[in-house]
Amino acid sequence: MTAYRTTAHRTARTTRETHTTAAYGAAAPPAHVRRARARAAARGTRALTGLLAAALIVLPGCGRGTGGAAEKPKDVNTAAPVTGTLAVWAMGSEGEALATFAKRFEAANPGLKVTVTPIGWDVAHDKITASIAGRATPDVSMIGSTWMGELAKTGAVDPTPGNLIDESAFFPSAWDTVEVNGTAWGVPWYVETRVLYYRKDLAAKAGLTPPATWEQTKAFAKGLQKAGATQGMNLNYTVGSWQEILPLVWQQGGSITGPDGTWTFDTPEMVKALAQQQSYFKEGLASSEVDPASFPASFFKGKVGAYFSGPWMIAAMEKDGGPGFAGKFDVAPYPKGSAGGTSFIGGSDLVVFKDAKNRDAAWKFVQWLTDPATQAAWFEAVKDLPAVQAAWQRPELKADKRVAVFGEQLKDAKSPPPFPSWDQISKVIDQEVEKVVLGRSTPQEAAKAIQSQADAVGTGL
Repeated sequence: MTAYRTTAHRTARTTRETHTTAAYGAAAPPAHVRRARARAAARGTRALTGLLAAALIVLPGCGRGTGGAAEKPKDVNTAAPVTGTLAVWAMGSEGEALATFAKRFEAANPGLKVTVTPIGWDVAHDKITASIAGRATPDVSMIGSTWMGELAKTGAVDPTPGNLIDESAFFPSAWDTVEVNGTAWGVPWYVETRVLYYRKDLAAKAGLTPPATWEQTKAFAKGLQKAGATQGMNLNYTVGSWQEILPLVWQQGGSITGPDGTWTFDTPEMVKALAQQQSYFKEGLASSEVDPASFPASFFKGKVGAYFSGPWMIAAMEKDGGPGFAGKFDVAPYPKGSAGGTSFIGGSDLVVFKDAKNRDAAWKFVQWLTDPATQAAWFEAVKDLPAVQAAWQRPELKADKRVAVFGEQLKDAKSPPPFPSWDQISKVIDQEVEKVVLGRSTPQEAAKAIQSQADAVGTGL
């Protein structure tokens, strides 16, 4: 099985999350764009590579545990001082910033040296799985939030110690990303979710307020067009489009898994979600033309009125929109369906490996990184949104009202189940969404096609 690693997949297309160099000129993309690319890589679980398959074969004989089955975690010695060395792997801009940030932990723990190895998202998955197969893992590693089911299955990850980490401190949906088969195998580090970005000046010109329902959203897009936008909405229908489709399923009270833990895609809610997305293109409110250099320039120019994306785009809008543009856009919660306004939650988790040479120090470092004060300081340093709810009450998070919108959205955001096969399933959804948008399939046919392929692949557990 081929890992999801090609350049085309890594950079995807020029939409909200993955801007190509063309969108920013020939020079290397700025930091916030590199960050966006890293997010895109983090949100997709890699397929089970040959390295991981080998690890799954080797590990049961190594006494590493039950490979994702329920397992009682071992307590951490909270009284003993932590000394020695601590090896940490981290990806993207987090990997670049963590070494300096970790000096604060070292200062509080004399005799401990934290060594952070930055790793590119494009090689991170294979590097981790290779380290598992070779029993050469670091003590701690950052991972994409949708990798947990896959890694837990290897039996190489240490269960989260209950005497050190308080599950209730985290957003429930964030905690869901670390729990597999009744056991938590890590800790949420930072989170992100989707909200509606819109041109505030165009909305004011049309006499519009942010939409609260599906019906109002379509009227909102039409109003933005009347105010001068060519596209009322810029909607994704290619790589990563599942991140816009799943919220539409959940907002109707639908689910993509049944009570027995199997995939459930051929449902009325999925059909309605696909039809809702398709309707924007059919009615001329969104365009299926993909121009690598068009977005976000089209939003800056007022040709696009609104789009859905994550918190990293606040900085992108302010940096590249030009003088005064910060006052021309705003964000609003995801419009609600019949069952609410839930959105997709992503981000990154932290894991400690069973082969960690400094286990107590590893877990205490993870605990420190998820302390509310540390989470707020990390937000100031790199703008990652805290996974710990109490951190959102700190002044660092309250300074920008737009950031607060993401905090509210996180309270009811959801994630796909932590199944090892999610990467394969998400690609199938992307392919079928594209067919629907381009008129090559109906929503009903797409839902059946997704279900058929999901049944063939299974959950991977």
